[in-house]
Amino acid sequence: MQRLVIALGGNALQEAGVPATAEAQLSMVRKTAGYIADIIKNGFEVVMAHGNGPQVGRIVLQNESSSNITPSMPFDVCGAMSQGMIGYHIQQAMGKVLGEKGINKPVATVVTQVVVDKNDPAFKNPTKPIGPFYSREEALKLKDERGYDVREDAGRGWRRVVASPVPVEIVELDAVKILVENGVLVVTVGGGGIPVVRNEKGDLEGTAAVIDKDLASERLAEDIDADVLVILTAVEKVYINFGRPDQRALDTITAARVEKYMEEGHFAAGSMLPKVKAAVQFVKSKPGRKVIISSLEKAVDALEGKTGTIITG
Repeated sequence: MQRLVIALGGNALQEAGVPATAEAQLSMVRKTAGYIADIIKNGFEVVMAHGNGPQVGRIVLQNESSSNITPSMPFDVCGAMSQGMIGYHIQQAMGKVLGEKGINKPVATVVTQVVVDKNDPAFKNPTKPIGPFYSREEALKLKDERGYDVREDAGRGWRRVVASPVPVEIVELDAVKILVENGVLVVTVGGGGIPVVRNEKGDLEGTAAVIDKDLASERLAEDIDADVLVILTAVEKVYINFGRPDQRALDTITAARVEKYMEEGHFAAGSMLPKVKAAVQFVKSKPGRKVIISSLEKAVDALEGKTGTIITG
């Protein structure tokens, strides 16, 4: 049985143009669960990972808006909240759909910490915007009062920015392995994991950062010895010259060719670049591994080799 790590993009959790209510998220997750259940029914062993960008942003906004009533929680705690909320919806949806398809498989979410290096260069240059927009005056006040890093965001206002360091170690990895080996469908490294660093005593401490969920999913896939990393996003295939008249879809392609396209600047930093970076890293980590990048709706077809971009060593 092939072991897959499936990294879900934001479109698998939240439907565009629909109010971001809990009911709407659960409805979308139920649709997503149907596709994942079909993959499981086809004989694959699945471990699930997911993003949390919009969700953790709203939690931060709720914290900030009510800070005059109750103390706001630090960003790492907000990340943990988002993992629990999204995991709860996935558990509920997957439990329902698996039961309907006659698949007896328990589902569990592991609230997951991911260690990053406190000396990662990303901490000296925070670039990842989080939370609400502020005026310049509000942003500078937050910088003075709370020590936030703030930055003007593309003419839309000012936002808090945090570092996006490289994932080094999954703290709950042994727990994940035990669950997987015992037939549990595990949801883990949600939102890239809760970023933690080791202090001078070796103890873990939360830190204000965002770990890229595709890179965290790659770390997970390596550590549990997955055969395939499946990155599901909004497009059916990866493109070069995307959005131009000469855009071209990539079918089966080697990691070396992907690296060449990366050097040529074909992939946007905020969208496809981390996905192809994760793909190259995974397939180069061990012979025989591959990565599939496709859309949620085409996931089953992509696993059958009918569509998607397949990256090999």
